[in-house]
Amino acid sequence: MIDIHTHILPGVDDGAQTVVESMELIEQAIKEGITDIIATPHADNPHYDVPQNVVLEKIELLNTEMKKNNVFINIHPGQEIRIGQTTIEKLTNGELLTLANSKYVLIELPTGGIPANTIQIIQGILNLDKVPIIAHPERNRAIAEKPSRLLKLINHGALAQITAGSLAGHFGRNIQKQSLQLVEANLVHTYGSDAHHTKTRPFLFDAGLSYLEKHKKLYAVDIFLENNARILENGEVIILEPKDLGKTKWWKIFA
Repeated sequence: MIDIHTHILPGVDDGAQTVVESMELIEQAIKEGITDIIATPHADNPHYDVPQNVVLEKIELLNTEMKKNNVFINIHPGQEIRIGQTTIEKLTNGELLTLANSKYVLIELPTGGIPANTIQIIQGILNLDKVPIIAHPERNRAIAEKPSRLLKLINHGALAQITAGSLAGHFGRNIQKQSLQLVEANLVHTYGSDAHHTKTRPFLFDAGLSYLEKHKKLYAVDIFLENNARILENGEVIILEPKDLGKTKWWKIFA
């Protein structure tokens, strides 16, 4: 299995702080059955901005550490890019990393809302023959308030990534419920752990998939895992026809 969203690199953002913590995360991932990880530290975030050379250096550091400890998992480069005025310019100049050197770009919206220029940025990414993937939309307040906002972004050409911990209930019952509804509406296409720490923000990769199986969403499990593999291979992902969830509100999840 492949995880397309992780914060396992040591000492670069709010994920693992030391090599020891990184190795603990890697060992946890292996136990979950994960064979490949895309490391996606924050880029252009107000709090963290990890440049691509640091991403590559830290991956090499972990590869060396794994070899010493006879532990092995494939780590691929990437970034979780907070969208902004310079996103298109930096992607054009090669300053930002795509997911595993593919055409897919993991983008992050501010937690509190959707910037007015989001569709413009999505179109700009598409114009570069790249595909934006919106990270954890289930935890965005504006989307929770009005899911049709996500539908609009999907219809414009973006994809979305649901988080394992959200489906597993790590962020509460309401986000868990909303996550399932986004899956049912075909508004999410890929699956990632967004793992930060083994205890407070673990992988929960299998737990999230088990929750989908429990709710008879085996088709979603298959599509998510297949799409993750296709991203790694730079192939075309499977996209089901999205549905409009209407004006249902989940604002209480942030109370």
